[in-house]
Amino acid sequence: MTDAQLTITPDMTMETILQVAPAAQRALFQRYHVGGCSACGFQPEDTLAQVAKDHNILDMKDVIETIIRAETMDRDRQLDPAEVQALTADGAEFTFLDVRTPDEREAAAAEGSEPLDYDASDKYMSLPKDHKIVFVCANGDRSLDVASYFLGHGFTEVFAVRGGLAAWHAS
Repeated sequence: MTDAQLTITPDMTMETILQVAPAAQRALFQRYHVGGCSACGFQPEDTLAQVAKDHNILDMKDVIETIIRAETMDRDRQLDPAEVQALTADGAEFTFLDVRTPDEREAAAAEGSEPLDYDASDKYMSLPKDHKIVFVCANGDRSLDVASYFLGHGFTEVFAVRGGLAAWHAS
């Protein structure tokens, strides 16, 4: 789906928006602090217009553009498992990090990945900003969050495995 095909309207329910643009949840929270906790949450049947009104957001055009930008960014920051496997097979220089918990990693692994060491952030932050880093998690959501974090710190070549480990093992 291209940006031109992604249509978000004020009368759409949040449930529908999250189905067509899963990045909307993260985007609304980051930009407007909407949807991250019970005080700023919304119900699936609330329309986007109602959510904006409830949170005193006046510029509906900006809300919609924020959602579309976030969805586009998420799509651009995902690699199919086969693409990552090809990078590994080709001997490409990149860092492949598993962001799951130790218990999750014990259950299953993505071949060639190493666990993200959350206590050694300087290890990663000292990498060149154009160094390719690929993150994997169970279903692709956490790895997108981590990729967003690295983007926010100036990295330009960060990606998440589309569909996470579930897709990895299915490929």
